[in-house]
Amino acid sequence: MSGPLNSPQGVMTDPFGRTITYLRVSVTDRCDLRCFYCMSEDMTFLPKADLLTLEELDRLCSVFIDKGVRKLRLTGGEPLVRRNVMSLVRSLSRHLGRGALDELTLTTNGSQLARFADELRDCGVRRINVSLDTLDPAKFKAITRWGDIEKVLAGIEAAQAAGLAVKINAVALKNLNEDELPALMEWAHGKGMTLTLIEVMPMGDIGPGRLDQYLPLSLLRSRLAARYTLTDLPDSTGGPARYVQVSETGGKLGFITPMTHNFCESCNRVRITCTGTIHTCLGHEDASDLRRPLRASPDNALLSQAIDRAIGLKPKGHDFVIDRRHNRPSVSRHMSVTGG
Repeated sequence: MSGPLNSPQGVMTDPFGRTITYLRVSVTDRCDLRCFYCMSEDMTFLPKADLLTLEELDRLCSVFIDKGVRKLRLTGGEPLVRRNVMSLVRSLSRHLGRGALDELTLTTNGSQLARFADELRDCGVRRINVSLDTLDPAKFKAITRWGDIEKVLAGIEAAQAAGLAVKINAVALKNLNEDELPALMEWAHGKGMTLTLIEVMPMGDIGPGRLDQYLPLSLLRSRLAARYTLTDLPDSTGGPARYVQVSETGGKLGFITPMTHNFCESCNRVRITCTGTIHTCLGHEDASDLRRPLRASPDNALLSQAIDRAIGLKPKGHDFVIDRRHNRPSVSRHMSVTGG
């Protein structure tokens, strides 16, 4: 099919009958960390002139909400390093107030949370994801290249004190944090937080080989099942994670497995970059420009048509694979550009 299925106003349906209700928007490609599985150490960031303004991001998100998006996640890079980003969060919160949006949330590395946790809560954010791969200060510095784990831990405490539910995201890294993940899970569950484990995704040229980092979560789950009682849950937060209940800790553990088992059959999401490019699949090189129609007219007709065309090109599934022969990524763009 060349376009979306016929659907009522306020509903976006892709060629395979999946309703698009979840939008992830990168507000910046910049980050104050340099996690080695995400970025090269000497990253060249986009010129600020290439980025959508906060007002343009607001308008773009609002059109998607009018077209049926019910969950909106702000990402980066690190979203909280974008200057005046809280004005965008506050403006978007109006859609929560009018009942058009069910959830406004963000993914963060936690470094800026101590500053913004209370304001996020005041803007209607109720739940956030924090990326944290280790509790070991030396390992944290090695993974992030120059991060300070104490800032992140303080940010998590501030978020919980503000009343935000926190989910920890951890990338499973072979020979680096794999032995520590049970302790990370027990720590998270002990603080009332869900932990989600993520396989390395082959995106962007970051220097070291993906094969050296890749740890299949099917193997990790088997190891955990030998120590803990894991019960499958039907829970979903609108994303790709599959959850289990851990009897011994009383907490939930999620698995995001783009390599060993894809989650495409129920995909309800699309991603927008900070330059206004829409990617309907994280694992494809597909891209459609929304910045041009956004800026071409003060009304939203051209933009709405461009969104419909992009949704009509959404593929059935992704192409993630680790290229063992050539040691190259499946997708050339970096995760920080696409939005986590």
